[in-house]
Amino acid sequence: MGKTLRTQFMDHMILHRFSPWTIKNYMATMKRLAKFYNKSPDLITNEQIQDYLLYLLEERKLSWGTCNVHLSGMSCFYKKVLKWDEAKFKLPPRQRIKKLPNILSVEEVKRLFECTTNIKHRVLLKTVYSAGLRISEVVRLKPIHIESDPSRMMIRIEQGKGKKDRYTVLSKYLLDELRDYWRKYKPSKWIFPGYNKEKHIGYTAARGAFIKAKKKPV
Repeated sequence: MGKTLRTQFMDHMILHRFSPWTIKNYMATMKRLAKFYNKSPDLITNEQIQDYLLYLLEERKLSWGTCNVHLSGMSCFYKKVLKWDEAKFKLPPRQRIKKLPNILSVEEVKRLFECTTNIKHRVLLKTVYSAGLRISEVVRLKPIHIESDPSRMMIRIEQGKGKKDRYTVLSKYLLDELRDYWRKYKPSKWIFPGYNKEKHIGYTAARGAFIKAKKKPV
């Protein structure tokens, strides 16, 4: 008996080392598409897929970025699993609105730290600002990524944006903060673990710590 389409899709993504987040969302995308038309994905046409994308964008009012995740998941399935030579469905061009980044002042960053009472969250935020990390990068830090030898003083980022490895500077100030945090909490696999110590703190929880501190009154 041959593999189901679901299994084929899952095997393809695992084989090509898709992230758990991508696998979860791509699988959910195909499940929703099949449910919308109440038929197997291999029986859905190009035109129907295009109509579904427009439905998500215009009637469900999902953001362009969210719709693009759906588009990417469906494109991957139909091109890699069903071997379609051409997938004609697409999204209209995204409207570009240029905004200047919201840069916090030194005083605002200091206040942010002072408003964060949870030590793990405070050190996490200090690591973000001191080392210039993204939230998605800081949550995946492991002890082996901290190169504290005086001749190095670097933090290694594995599979950052674009799935590229890179290094960033480890300041003496941040190293002292991390060491103090380490002595108190003694994390093992991850520097910033979640409730389940075998898993790192989630992106949502880390971002929530920032938002909570930012909203606290002076």
